[in-house]
Amino acid sequence: MIRAARVRVPSGLPGWIFVPAALGGLFVVLPLFAMLASVDWSRFFQLVTSESSLAALELSLRTAALSTVLCVLLGVPMAAVLSRSSFRGLHVLRSLVLLPLVLPPVVGGIALLYTFGRKGLIGQHLEVAGIHIAFTTTAVVLAQTFVALPFLVVSLEGSLRTAGSRYEHAAATLGASPTTVFRRVTLPLVLPGLVSGAVLSFARALGEFGATLTFAGSLQGVTRTLPLEIYLQRETDADAAVALSLVLVVVAVLIVVGSRGWASRAAV
Repeated sequence: MIRAARVRVPSGLPGWIFVPAALGGLFVVLPLFAMLASVDWSRFFQLVTSESSLAALELSLRTAALSTVLCVLLGVPMAAVLSRSSFRGLHVLRSLVLLPLVLPPVVGGIALLYTFGRKGLIGQHLEVAGIHIAFTTTAVVLAQTFVALPFLVVSLEGSLRTAGSRYEHAAATLGASPTTVFRRVTLPLVLPGLVSGAVLSFARALGEFGATLTFAGSLQGVTRTLPLEIYLQRETDADAAVALSLVLVVVAVLIVVGSRGWASRAAV
């Protein structure tokens, strides 16, 4: 019996480059394994099913989903404008849109507080109308949206630039209105990028901590998301903090892996 010889496809990369690549991967993965090894498995389900833990998880999933919807509603038009428009100041506008990516989250929380707080730029007028935002569940959603929105814009803008505009021009030449072109041509063309950006936004919103704590506070069942619950548990029960951290990691991994698989199939 003749066995087929294995054909090794050269990567085209220098051999030394795999060493720092492996070190980088180890740097990311090793802390996760260290946390996994520190879990008190005998009390795991007891720790993650406490009333405060379940309330924090439910609030995190609900607010992250709402903030992702806001990111899509606001981020898709923003990405379209940034990728298809050309006007003076566009680079400045793009820099401002992407600013939350590099801004410390606590600074973002302070900025939101001075915008929507009781004495904020907009909040003082909302207070007159009886609308309170700061230190409410709405504040959690706004804080998550503020830090997660750039992830969707960056992902979708890249997809739009890669896809080009030739199909849109062809549809417009055939008489389709701009709205029809955007809905029937542009969005289906960049759907994998949209899904990827939405998932990144959801994952970022799910893990948001600094802006949420500053702008929304930490009230159980109202503003205390899972990252805040983990932080508080770390001060009193380290085993509970590790167990809840593992839950957050598992949820994030399942969402990212599942969505990447769906996006890959959609791109085929």
